[in-house]
Amino acid sequence: MNDPRETPPLVTLTLWGVPPVAVPTAALRMALDRLHLRRTPGLRFAKLLGTGDGRTFTVRDADPLHWGLLTVWDDEDAAARFASGPTSRGWDRIARERLDVTLRPITSRGRWSRREPFGDPVPRRVDGPVAALTRARIRATRSRAFWRSVPPVSRDLHTVPGLRLAVGVGEAPIGLQGTFSLWEGSAPLVEFAHRRAAHVEVMARTAQERWYAEELFARFEVLAVTGTFEGRSPLTTPVAP
Repeated sequence: MNDPRETPPLVTLTLWGVPPVAVPTAALRMALDRLHLRRTPGLRFAKLLGTGDGRTFTVRDADPLHWGLLTVWDDEDAAARFASGPTSRGWDRIARERLDVTLRPITSRGRWSRREPFGDPVPRRVDGPVAALTRARIRATRSRAFWRSVPPVSRDLHTVPGLRLAVGVGEAPIGLQGTFSLWEGSAPLVEFAHRRAAHVEVMARTAQERWYAEELFARFEVLAVTGTFEGRSPLTTPVAP
């Protein structure tokens, strides 16, 4: 029998940039599209996301001009049907830009909403762009200490050569937080995650202080990147510090 981990699911992240006049409509879509997503054939997992710069993970980070959707699919055909379907078209009507990132999981550890959305992929070497997703539900009693720890890590992240995009993502303004980062290769991601002092220290404190009630860390092979975020194509334009 084949190991089910041999074929990781297809994952897509779409980020829409909207003009200020469309912010109320985007917020409404965040509520209404949940119903549409539940009825989408071939969709295993989906999260509508607000975005921010991820520098403090507090409300002041929030970016009302960018909104996201993370999806996990049975196959490429289901993803393609959705990409040209009414939910996607509705966002496109109010958006002034759109970035689509298509991914395959390399590793995944932890849970999101009590599920393992990316399965249990067999770790493998990837030559080319990679992405990382972190997501956590922060314990209310630990939130103050967590927020104090974030700025040094965020400042360091934006100085790492090889970073192409970094976006804070969340299901709520506070408490349910994450980051999505896109890298030109595995080496700079490993450098940041395991060798930079600020991040290594926070990883150690996470285990010691039990900041998270639920957490997930995943890495992905980047299959395709199309469109722009804040007017630039991440794989062709370096990230600004």
